[in-house]
Amino acid sequence: MRKALLSLVLTLLAIAPAHADGSLSLSLSGSERHLTAAELLARPDAATIDIPDDVSYHRAMRYRAVPLLALVGPSASGFDTLEVRAADGFVSQIPLALVQDGAKGGSAAWLAVEDPSQPWPPLPGKEVSAGPFYVVWQHPERSRVGTEQWPYQTVGIDGAQSPAYRWPQMQVAAALPADDPARRGQAVFTAQCLPCHRIKGAGVGELGPDLGQPMNPTQYLTRDGLRALVRNPKAVRTWPRQIMPAFDEKALPDADLDAVIAYLAHMAGS
Repeated sequence: MRKALLSLVLTLLAIAPAHADGSLSLSLSGSERHLTAAELLARPDAATIDIPDDVSYHRAMRYRAVPLLALVGPSASGFDTLEVRAADGFVSQIPLALVQDGAKGGSAAWLAVEDPSQPWPPLPGKEVSAGPFYVVWQHPERSRVGTEQWPYQTVGIDGAQSPAYRWPQMQVAAALPADDPARRGQAVFTAQCLPCHRIKGAGVGELGPDLGQPMNPTQYLTRDGLRALVRNPKAVRTWPRQIMPAFDEKALPDADLDAVIAYLAHMAGS
């Protein structure tokens, strides 16, 4: 019995994914590599950076980090989006242009790396830190980086095509006027909602329900109720495993929230 159990354990270890050792999977332009924290911290471009208002820790933080653009490569080709996967099923879709904007005076993207000998503190309300890898931004206001574009506990970064290209069913109608709020809503939804929610099957996030099927939330919630749910989910409904955070006006301005609701309403009729 013990020999059979040992054989099973060894088999499971043999088929375990390469990043099970705590390394970061980086899959870009058809090639894949795995980088450990030690390898990243030893890079010559690793630097100590200060983040005055960290989105996840809600306070000032200091990290050892590597420029995200340097990991991706300034001449990256074959993809226009970085799909950043977290250990819990959160998947942030970060436009490559947003990362490249840092070289032009915009927000600077970094991959913060947790040194095992100097562990980060636990995240507020959690028993784990944001490590071992965490995408952070300096001057996020310059390029309007969204709060959901700070994926912590990152396990992989893949080069991909934009969500709208991969999943045409999430696009607004082509005939929609250029200034229609739903168009802006699609962009906001992609950045702030798609990491957790799918829409009509579009997306890869696994933390929240699909907001397009079997019913769209605008079909069973009032506009005021939907706004309240986004602003403070627990004020509307609660359940034991509820994980959706509250999106205040700093994280999601009123205009962006209105645009998301307009997008959902548009998708309900499409």
